[in-house]
Amino acid sequence: MEQFTSITAIAAPLLRINIDTDAIIPSREMRTVGKTGLARGMFAGWRYKAPGSREENPDFILNREPYRQARILLSGANFGCGSSREHAVWALHEWGIRSIIAPSFGAIFASNCVRNGILPVVLDNAIVESLARHVQADPAKHLLTVSLVDCTVSTVAGERHGFTIPPADREMLLEGLDAIAVTLKRDDEIRAFQERDRQRRPWIYL
Repeated sequence: MEQFTSITAIAAPLLRINIDTDAIIPSREMRTVGKTGLARGMFAGWRYKAPGSREENPDFILNREPYRQARILLSGANFGCGSSREHAVWALHEWGIRSIIAPSFGAIFASNCVRNGILPVVLDNAIVESLARHVQADPAKHLLTVSLVDCTVSTVAGERHGFTIPPADREMLLEGLDAIAVTLKRDDEIRAFQERDRQRRPWIYL
């Protein structure tokens, strides 16, 4: 899994509520069972003028400069709701998104983000809207920095906001480890526990 510590990048404001996984990657665009080949279909219903087309809709934020280079998304509440399809996260990651900032997330989607190297950041809606106004004022210069080291989102103007994340999720992202690898870090403790248990209850291990 790709490690996440800190990123300074252009943020794209996509301030819609209830953006579901079908909007992020429509089912017709899920042509692979792997993690690659999905980026072109990301937000296909909004990025392109017609279903199945690759003619860009010039009004969609990610089709405009400099937002084509965005690595951070600012969005509305309940981002990633709907089905549990992990393809939505795979498409975002392949396109280049490393962090999503929103007032809330679909629970399964947020979990999938962490397990695929994307940092979901929860901030109050008023703060997200303030950050959106900031980057829209001059998106080429007004970058955002998202730091998982000190759990902050900051602007070049000095605006700074803290966020919280479950410790286990933070550990996975900071170290680039999946859930199994995080568990294996405690292999010595697990083996010691097993040995103590074996001595207490030897019949279990016959």
